[in-house]
Amino acid sequence: MNRRFALALCVLLLTGACGYGDAPVTSSESQVGAEQHPQLLAQFGGSYAGDETQYLKTLGARVAKAAGLADQCTFTLVNSDVVNAFAVPGCYIYVTRGLMGIVNSEAELASVLAHEVGHIAANHSERQQRRSVVRGLGVAAISAVTGSERLSRIAGATAALFTLRYSRKHEYEADDLGVRYLRQAGYSPFAAVGMLTALGRHQQFLAATREREDAAAMPEWALTHPLTEHRVARSLAAAKASGVAPDALTENREAYLQEVDGLLYGDDPAQGFVNGTQFAHPVMRIGFQGPSGFKLSNTPQAIRIDGPDGLQGVFSGGRMPPEGLRAYAEATLAGLLQGAQVELGTASLTRVNELPTIIIPGTVATEQGPVAFSLAAYEGDGGDAFHFFMVSKPGAAQASAIGALYESFRLLSDAEAASLRPRRIKTVRVASGETLRSAASRMVADQPLQHFLMLNGRSEREPLRPGELVKVVVTAPS
Repeated sequence: MNRRFALALCVLLLTGACGYGDAPVTSSESQVGAEQHPQLLAQFGGSYAGDETQYLKTLGARVAKAAGLADQCTFTLVNSDVVNAFAVPGCYIYVTRGLMGIVNSEAELASVLAHEVGHIAANHSERQQRRSVVRGLGVAAISAVTGSERLSRIAGATAALFTLRYSRKHEYEADDLGVRYLRQAGYSPFAAVGMLTALGRHQQFLAATREREDAAAMPEWALTHPLTEHRVARSLAAAKASGVAPDALTENREAYLQEVDGLLYGDDPAQGFVNGTQFAHPVMRIGFQGPSGFKLSNTPQAIRIDGPDGLQGVFSGGRMPPEGLRAYAEATLAGLLQGAQVELGTASLTRVNELPTIIIPGTVATEQGPVAFSLAAYEGDGGDAFHFFMVSKPGAAQASAIGALYESFRLLSDAEAASLRPRRIKTVRVASGETLRSAASRMVADQPLQHFLMLNGRSEREPLRPGELVKVVVTAPS
């Protein structure tokens, strides 16, 4: 029997007698995963502290056991609102709270875990590679401009939400294995189709509403798990070939919705809030405003800034050294520009919104010509220091925009900081006579109807049923 025919037969029969899958996790892979785990969590902003974390671990253990990998996998719920899931060697599997928020049943979440376990069981991990999901201020680009390894690491930190790319063939293999594991774990294999459809709806929602900046407009799952009609059709064919009726096995929809009640949605206050071109941090009590045409991206380590005509930069901070603000600025620049051919301009000491400020301009020599940069550092409260670092083409227009950005930095008032509250998912029962629009009116979100439909995995042609549970997004109580 040739391998191509064997793979086709495996898809049809879902028997497990395949040329891939069910490979145990080796000790060397476990060691690699254990070494990468804390680094990945640091990049993502840590594991999520809510009750949903234990729920994910329990469900993951059930799926891993069905795949023959009992007690060999570690499942982590990541504190990120980006919709994503991935696995690394050693069967370390990560799901973001953003992905958990758009899921609408336990079986759908199990299908995500089964797919990722499929990558591990099929030994795809050796072909995985880290890939920054943020373009522009990428590691290679910045390194080429400045020659600075340190700046490359800073650029990489702003692209904190990375994932691991597989070939289309490997995605299909993980899909096939995932459907089998899903059934063996006691869940409907049709949930995999529902999950892929939900991811497609999320992608379409972001594209239609432009709720995220262009750098993240494509959901992470979609970037590495291509949502083609062919892939959905394959999963549907595999589910039908399993011989299980669509409603024969559990979905656990209501139990799942009750579990995610209270799940953090959107930005975490500990990382600050991005709202269009505005950034505000209720804990550090700082904020700034990007000029028109700017785009801000929030990550655990820094705020990435993109402006017109290739203008790029980051905003971050640290502790003020005993020597003061100038020492902080010079040390920050030295770390960022180490190894680059730099010509520094004259530093200017000033005050921005009553805060001591130092601005240091300069240029970096590249093969394409000089590239302008500048650093603006501020003295905050309580020994904190903050800085912008911006890279741009030489020119008055970009210099003016950067100047407006620098002038916008300020401390927040007590009332402003208190008003910055996170959003959470709340599950509610539909009242008699309630419509899609009236339910959506409970949403604290732009374009509430479209957001409600995406979050609950439905279209306007599907009316609400009295008594059913639905998700809405609300402001957390103070």
